[in-house]
Amino acid sequence: MADITGECGSAIPAGVSRKQAYFSGMLMKNPGIPIFLSVFLVTLFVTADIFTRWFDVSSITTQFRQKDILPFGNSETSNNSTPESCPEYFTWIHEDLKPWKHTGITNEMVKKAREKAHFRLIIVDGRLYMEKYGYVFQTRDVFTIWGILQLLELYPGKVPDLDLMFTCHDWPLVRKSSYHDNTSVIPPLFHYCGDDLTYDIVFPDWSFWGWPEVNISPWVKLSKELEQGNQRQKWMEREPFAYWKGNTRTGRARKDLAKCNSNDKHEWNARIHHLDWKKGFNDTDLASQCTHRYKIYVEGNTWSVSEKYILACDSMSLVVTPHYYDFFSRGLIPTVHYWPINEKNKCSSIKFAVDWGNKNTDKAQEIGRRGSEFVKKELQMNLVYDYMLHLLTEYSKLFKYRPVITKNAVEVCSCLGKDMVKEYKELSKVKAPSQASPCTIHPPYDDHQLQALQNLKLNLTKQVEFWEAARHD
Repeated sequence: MADITGECGSAIPAGVSRKQAYFSGMLMKNPGIPIFLSVFLVTLFVTADIFTRWFDVSSITTQFRQKDILPFGNSETSNNSTPESCPEYFTWIHEDLKPWKHTGITNEMVKKAREKAHFRLIIVDGRLYMEKYGYVFQTRDVFTIWGILQLLELYPGKVPDLDLMFTCHDWPLVRKSSYHDNTSVIPPLFHYCGDDLTYDIVFPDWSFWGWPEVNISPWVKLSKELEQGNQRQKWMEREPFAYWKGNTRTGRARKDLAKCNSNDKHEWNARIHHLDWKKGFNDTDLASQCTHRYKIYVEGNTWSVSEKYILACDSMSLVVTPHYYDFFSRGLIPTVHYWPINEKNKCSSIKFAVDWGNKNTDKAQEIGRRGSEFVKKELQMNLVYDYMLHLLTEYSKLFKYRPVITKNAVEVCSCLGKDMVKEYKELSKVKAPSQASPCTIHPPYDDHQLQALQNLKLNLTKQVEFWEAARHD
């Protein structure tokens, strides 16, 4: 089950040489030079440097395409204005849909996904219809479908006709190993997360519109509360430890993390708090949890919705080796937006990160700030809707048949429900169609760009592991 609480030595020299800065600029600004060559050259300089001294890798590892994101509902933006570029992570839409690039999507494929789906959604002429197949935990389906209804309200006439299957489980289900010899019938299944072993199509999770069972407000409200809570205590005045609060019984990684709590024998620089779901969530106010310099993100059964709450705190996020991704997390770069924690040596890795951060507070604060800026600028609610629109639009382009309303489908109403469900729906309801055009998505990565990006993330993580090992030698 996804977590719910928002888990919201020697110094690295601050400078980089003129030559290193030159190659960094080449990576970022010169489209005439292949990105894989730029990354290769940067890696050579970084690798040579780390054997003699610490190196501030964050100075050269910003995202490949930087841009300013317009705030949601900018009254000066008209439909005739040039749309802004989408955040870099939107580019992964193309990768998620690549399995069907050559085959297209047939009615047979969609029907095949039914055995793994909780419900089927059909959009025809801007109206939403649903077939429900099974029980869904809590209100995941309710708020996921509500989010799609709001998309239709925000961009009337822009959401194409389509037909999709959706699962609300924690785990991605369409395993690549099951379709090794017959790729023409891969079932397209929408889900909240994916991994390298599955074909699940990643979609924003329900918590963006609210999670009433655990008192988590819709993102449009909670993101503002987190920003305000973040300002209550300056970074240097916060507790100089790593903080995590959640259910330690979901997933092996969390059980292991609980061992990192400080005791009479060890000071791991971690403060781990177990949250008993049976006792309720009265003390899980996310906006009041920005009290430590470092916050830990660790997966539960799979990914956790808590990552955005953790990143929003200005605390340097310590991310325990993730195995799953949601729709935005592939846009995060280690040592730029977060500090990687080795899952095989969690406790000592956390201790190293905190020790380093407390001795290099300016650099630790900068990593925390960039993580928060990512959430603030690139995870605005309007961009969540833009991601949904681009994903569904690209998905619909693959169709080999015309979606129709099936005989068992019923039209989904905009009913508010009652109690907290009603409250959260009202808070997250789109008030009027957008006056701004959706952002412009980048073209797909080519093979070299994709490999370069993956190598960059891997190399930066390995550099941190090297520093950790060097300290213990």
